[in-house]
Amino acid sequence: MNWKKFRFYVKLHWLKALLFIFLGGLAISLVIFVIIGLRAWNESESYLRQSQLAMIPLQVYLQVILGLIMAATYSYMMYWLYFKRGASSFSQTNKKAISGGDIGITWEDVIGMDEAKQEALEIVKLITDRASLQRIGGKILKGILMLGPPGCGKTYLAKAIATEAKIPFISMSGSEFVEMFVGVGAGRVRSLFKRAQQLAELEGGCIIFIDEVDAIGAKRGLDKGFGGTTEHNTTLNQLLVEMDGLKDKDHNIILIGATNAPESSLDAALLRPGRFDRKIFVDKPNLEDRQKLFAYYLKQVKYDPVDVKIDRLARITVGQNPADIANIVREAALITVRNQNALISMKEIDEARERIALGIKRRVKLSEKEKWQTAYHESGHAIITYLLAPSKDVFKITITPRGPTGGATWIPEREDTFIEDSNNLLSKIKISLGSYAAEKIKYNATTTGVYGDFSSAMHHAHNMVWVCGMGQSGFLGNWEIVDKISEEVKAKLDYDVQHILSSCLVEVTELLKKEEPLMDRLAKELVVKDELNYDEIEAIFKEFGKNRL
Repeated sequence: MNWKKFRFYVKLHWLKALLFIFLGGLAISLVIFVIIGLRAWNESESYLRQSQLAMIPLQVYLQVILGLIMAATYSYMMYWLYFKRGASSFSQTNKKAISGGDIGITWEDVIGMDEAKQEALEIVKLITDRASLQRIGGKILKGILMLGPPGCGKTYLAKAIATEAKIPFISMSGSEFVEMFVGVGAGRVRSLFKRAQQLAELEGGCIIFIDEVDAIGAKRGLDKGFGGTTEHNTTLNQLLVEMDGLKDKDHNIILIGATNAPESSLDAALLRPGRFDRKIFVDKPNLEDRQKLFAYYLKQVKYDPVDVKIDRLARITVGQNPADIANIVREAALITVRNQNALISMKEIDEARERIALGIKRRVKLSEKEKWQTAYHESGHAIITYLLAPSKDVFKITITPRGPTGGATWIPEREDTFIEDSNNLLSKIKISLGSYAAEKIKYNATTTGVYGDFSSAMHHAHNMVWVCGMGQSGFLGNWEIVDKISEEVKAKLDYDVQHILSSCLVEVTELLKKEEPLMDRLAKELVVKDELNYDEIEAIFKEFGKNRL
């Protein structure tokens, strides 16, 4: 053990060592007194006199020992009740640190976030080569803020940073700091950073990871009289003080915060330079990243490489994050075992995707009329998607009841998109209204199955007009953030929303009437087979001479 570690352990366990030395001294004294008493006993001329003299020091010593034992027992019980189980224990955190070498998550395990990994690699170099940074007068980063949707690997990346930097890692959730008592959260922040400072002295650095940091880092506000806001403000203030590093010594402590909330929801003081110095955006994986993710997770199971096409899987999972992909493979493995198959095939993966998205198949037997209604409903979605939405694929159609739905049409995006224009939004509205138009054409009535479709169509049309200035009246601006709007303006905005919906419905209805033989053919196949896969759908459209735009 080197001198630094020895000093660390002395600083951490000096009270225990002192108590051990004290008890050891008492034990040695007891032995000496016993030996003296026995010697006096053996050398005595008068039995009564010598025996009394011999017992005096032993009696005194035993009384002292008994008193010390009682005092120590009482002190420990008070300490246990007050600090370990009493009010003061609320402000302590007993989170254990994990050694960087024991985490076991390397850069190779972090897949699907190349840009974020590059940013993280620079941070690791700064941590490990701190001396070089200090030679030119630079200072180590104090905080790193990871932003992005849930399930994209923010925690995973933080652990990889700790592994590569080979320093201890303490992980907590933002909700673990805040309690109903004012001051408890601040105490837990102090306790956490004290523990990190001790580890930094011993190991040369320490990483604190706070997941869902918005729980303590949200903007401060005035207390309404219930104390909750005061507790939040006090906890955040203590975190700001600890991150400022106003100490007699600059410890190599890096705070990594992760949140799914918008950056604008965090307090401005937390985001200023010197606290969260670096921001890393961990977004959903693109096509190439999804291929790598499927390859990584499929290596951990037994699958049929001939039947399972990784590039196709990556193409039909646009918008899904690493956690979703891992869950698909895991669920497919369970289904394969349940079906008593030796290898995972595309069939099990498709079933896993449907089960995760929609739930298990329901034991509901649809009547013949309901099957036809559902078949036309889904055919309307499929035809409008195929002919009016070139950015989407009609991957699968099913009329098998799952969860709350009686059927589904899978229409994944062909490519990753980051910006949507009015044409994309109108396509989504038309696809949603395709089911309503199909039911109207065939039955001159509609079902409750259009509830979700109407909700989606209304959502997109409302945002086009109220948020993005895409209405025909020409009203510009985001009207959602305006507190007071005149009834006249509201009426015009709502009219624009209805105009978009009505115009899309007219176009969709005209197209489906024109393509009614194709709609009948799709519905008939669905009633017979319950499900149509990608190849079967393509064959039917080709049969009617239809090609993608």
